[in-house]
Formats: sequence, structure tokens, C-alpha cells
Amino acid sequence: MKKKFVILSLMLALGVIGLSLQSCKKDDPVDLTLKTLVAGDIDLNGATSPNTVPTKPTITATFSTDVDPLTATTANIMLTQDYDGANITITITTNKNVVTIVPEGDLSNGALYKLDMKGGIKSTEGKFLTDLSRTFTTIGTFVPTGVIAHWPFEDNANDAVGSFDPAASGIVAITYTPSRNATAGKAATFNGTTSIIEIPNGDQLMNTNNFTISFWVKAVSAGIDHGHFVMGLGAFYGFQYEIFGAYDGAKFAFRYGLENGETTSEDMWFPALATDNTNGGWQGWDFAKSLTADEMIALLKDNWLHVTYTYDSQAKKGILYYNGEKMKSFDFNLWPEGDAKTTVTGLKYGGVAPEVVNELAFGFIHSRAGTLWDNEPWGGYDFPGANHFKGQLDDIRIFHKVLTPVEIQLMYDSEK
Repeated sequence: MKKKFVILSLMLALGVIGLSLQSCKKDDPVDLTLKTLVAGDIDLNGATSPNTVPTKPTITATFSTDVDPLTATTANIMLTQDYDGANITITITTNKNVVTIVPEGDLSNGALYKLDMKGGIKSTEGKFLTDLSRTFTTIGTFVPTGVIAHWPFEDNANDAVGSFDPAASGIVAITYTPSRNATAGKAATFNGTTSIIEIPNGDQLMNTNNFTISFWVKAVSAGIDHGHFVMGLGAFYGFQYEIFGAYDGAKFAFRYGLENGETTSEDMWFPALATDNTNGGWQGWDFAKSLTADEMIALLKDNWLHVTYTYDSQAKKGILYYNGEKMKSFDFNLWPEGDAKTTVTGLKYGGVAPEVVNELAFGFIHSRAGTLWDNEPWGGYDFPGANHFKGQLDDIRIFHKVLTPVEIQLMYDSEK
């Protein structure tokens, strides 16, 4: 009997220990792991990195257990722009086991991003996350952030991001035809005699210290025996871009503000066999890619060309790019000592009425309301044989910042 009692006591003790162990096991904290990661309905946690994430994403991370909000911070959660390593400013909120991440500004189109979640994130029960990274690409072709105006010419001439739309009366003889590729959609087509688009308040587009203009152009030579005035805001009173009649060069002209409040113009002249200050060129030209006439013609005649011009006010430097490649640059710091242009502060419209009017013209060097060169057969809008642009324009973009060489190359590679 005594033996049976001992056995029963042992069994009871073992049962109590088992229940105790089971109870302890149930109370163990749950490991902190990522269950789902989405941007809207797009899975960011799958086997492949998605490439259709919107530029204004709301990213939602759901974890296995509640997250300590004091650890779900920008010290442990980072969103990085891959092409330049820039950290994107984000807002983070936590609600139990869900962490929401929202970029404070728009992301770039067609760009790769990396989301890092560090091991400093822990659950409310003290379990730490294992470091993890996920990548995604935003939708569309690559475009840097900060666009002030964009004319994509998809069956209209409206500004897709701002308010720089032409009036109906400011659109003359424009058709919209297939652009450089199917993804690019349509382009504005100019007939070489009367076509023009006029954008009001052009000074707002160029009055800035730092500046970039980028566009696609195809100059058509058939039936044309003169140069092409591709665009202009009051010609040299603002800015202009023209292609020479022999297609052996082209130039920008821009007006700049000086420290004394006056303005001055300067050409970004880029002919064939261009020179810089190391081989006979002007002392302010610090770089020039020397293309033969045939090489220049191949770029400018009957072919799509991506043109970009940047001005950096801090460096006092202007740079011209064709198809993503640097072609020519100048540095106002290299002008002769005492020259007023060493005091340039940025771009500044200096139009003088009635010679020119504050309207950006596509298809001619200035808008029809101006009188500049009205009596010149090459410069008067009313002369069909003047330097009217014949061809196509597409994706004209203006930025009030200096795009980097990497951004320009990525934009060209993405859109070509």
C-alpha cells in the first residue's frame, strides 16, 4: 500500500511539473518576424522585386506580434534611393503589429529603392527583429523629382505637372503623332512654316538660380533649307535653342542676372570641331567634345536627340548634354578678372516689350506678339521661309535644380 502511495505521489508530481512546463511554454514571447510588406496591393515581400510601385506609396509592414513604437523609428527603418544613395525622408506610424511608412515627398519615376529594417526594432515583449532589406522600383520611365513643368504632348499641349498651359489661341498648326517609341506615346509635330505653341508667364520658368531643361527633339530636313528655331522665351532676352541650317551644330542662349541687378546673355555655342580653353577656345570654355561635321549631323538631322542643359549657380557653371553625354561646359569663374559675368547669380528673364513678350514659344525663337526681327526674312514669324522649326518635340521638362550626370544618363537610358 505504501508502495502504491509513493508511485501515485510521483505521478502527481510529474503531472504538476508537466503542467508547469506547458504553462511556461505558452508564456514564452513570440519571435518578431515580418509577415507581409505591401505598397497598396503590391507585394514588396515576394520572391521578385516589383517595378510598378507608385511614386506616392504608402508602405504597410505587418509583423508576427506587436511592435514597440519607440523602436520603429528612422534610426531603424530607412528608405534609400539606389542611384545616388540619398536617404528619403519618411513618416513612420505604429499600430500594434502594423508599421506604416510614407515618404514625405514624391519618389522619382522608374527608380530603384531599398527599404532597410534593422535589428534595433523589437516587439513589446522584447524580441528583436533580424535585419532585413527589400527593394522595389517605381512605375514609369525614370524622371528625377522636382519637375516644375512637363509637356508630354499626349494629344494636347498642357503642362502635366504645373499650370503652364497654353491658351487655345496660343496653339497653331500642331498635330500629335507617334513619338520616338511606343512607351513615349505621342509628340507635338511642327510643320516648318506656321506651327507654334505659346506658354504664358515664361519668366516664372527661368527666374531661378539653379536650372535644368531637358527635352527630345527631331529636326526634319525635308523641304527645309534653313536653320530651326526650336524654342525660345524672348530669344536671347530669355533663352533659346536653335539648330544650324547645315545641321553641323546648334546653340543655346540664356540670359543671366548679375549682382548689380542687371542682366547679360551668353551663348552655349556647340558647333562641329568644338574647342575649349586647352586647344584654342575661349578661356571660359572648360570642356568641349570635338565632333566631326558628320558626327554632328548624325545627331541633329532627322534623328531623335535628347538635349539637356544645366546651370549651377554655386559653381557658376553651365553644361550641355546630348543623349546623356556631356558635350560642352563653361565656367563664369574663368572669365577675365573684373568681367561682370564673374558675378552671375542665376538665370533671369530680361525681356523688353514690344521686342519680345513674356511667353515661351515652342516652334519659334519667340512668341508672335513680339516684334523682334519682324522684318528679317529669317526671323519674322510671318515669313513662311523664316527659321520655323520643322519636326517633333516631346517630353519638355524644366527643373529649378541642377540634375546630376547620373540622373541625366538614367533619364536618357530610360526614355530612349
